[in-house]
Amino acid sequence: MQQAVRDSLKDRSIKDLDKEGQISIQRDVIHEPTLHRAAQGGSRERVFPGNHDYMEGDRIKRPDGGAGAGSKAGQGEGNDDFQFALSREEFLDLFLDDLELPDLAKRRLIGGAVDGIRRAGYSTVGNPSNLSVPRTMQKAMSRRLALRRPKGADLARIEEEIALIEARDPALPDDAVRLEALREERSTVIRRRNLIAYIDPVDLRYRRFETVPKPVAQAVMFCLMDVSGSMTEHMKDLAKRFFALLHLFLSRCYEHVEVVFIHHTDRAAEVDEQTFFYSTVTGGTLVSSALEKLIEVVQERFRPDDWNIYVAQASDGDTMQSDNGRVVSLMQQEILPFSQYFAYLEVGREEFADIETIGTTTGLWQAYAPVSEANRNFVMRKVHHRREIYPVFRELFQRKGVAERSS
Repeated sequence: MQQAVRDSLKDRSIKDLDKEGQISIQRDVIHEPTLHRAAQGGSRERVFPGNHDYMEGDRIKRPDGGAGAGSKAGQGEGNDDFQFALSREEFLDLFLDDLELPDLAKRRLIGGAVDGIRRAGYSTVGNPSNLSVPRTMQKAMSRRLALRRPKGADLARIEEEIALIEARDPALPDDAVRLEALREERSTVIRRRNLIAYIDPVDLRYRRFETVPKPVAQAVMFCLMDVSGSMTEHMKDLAKRFFALLHLFLSRCYEHVEVVFIHHTDRAAEVDEQTFFYSTVTGGTLVSSALEKLIEVVQERFRPDDWNIYVAQASDGDTMQSDNGRVVSLMQQEILPFSQYFAYLEVGREEFADIETIGTTTGLWQAYAPVSEANRNFVMRKVHHRREIYPVFRELFQRKGVAERSS
């Protein structure tokens, strides 16, 4: 199933990677293994009923045509390939498994969009953890003032005056009347304070939250690829997988993602995806031509104040030494200032995947190395095999740069 998904990527557009679709699996690759006797070798004894031609110990001549007779042309029935309809999540799960993504990153790529949360005032019911003490106390004070709840100071004043009268010696003629009035007033104050609670359930206020869709953001993803004669089909396949993952990642951060394809030899051109990956154009290599074309397209259609600009470049690193100065100048002065992120992927031959390549750097890698050290939004990686593609995206996830800088 995974092999079928990998093969389908060749015919699937990068923009349609995260959509459901059908894949085909050949019937002869899904049969279940069975145990059976070998047709050749070993010592066997068999008894055939109705045998009138052979005796024990006779040797039977092998039939013409090998160990078994095959079906003749024009006879029998054929078997069609199996067709499977995969959902978006199923397709992405198999596609990402092939790239050995960690589970956390996979869930982040496959998972649906999550709405944002914002404050939405207060409510009279809610979780105790969301209780707003200041707002609750404000409501309680307003209610106590409106109902004229006696204050603690009023009760203390009455108690103090009662104590003074009771302690007076000799008593005055009006003290008995005054003392009775004060005691009645004290009873009234205590009763009203008990009836009008300091904090009532009607005063409670809870902070309320509601989910809202995140603001619509837009991004453009530039795919730059060297299509000179040194770029093999294996290298282009690695590049397509890298571009597909980057587009998938950006689609989780932005609602609208444009994709611009630019390929180059010693000349650069903006092309469609089919031409980008399967063009037979060949020639020399001038990386500066692709960077100049990128700047031209940005100036014409993608204003940096309105667009989040991402650039991914794939090449085998084989370039003209005389062009490197122009490449570094364009990168530092023009492209990196308006780019959210620039990822350079240097692709190599699969047979070199397990060979130590330290010390064997290409001309383009040497030119880009100082730029990468001086700029956090420029990342470089080398890959020879599909399983090596993810380190580039691990860098993106660890820094959390793509998602945070865009917000």
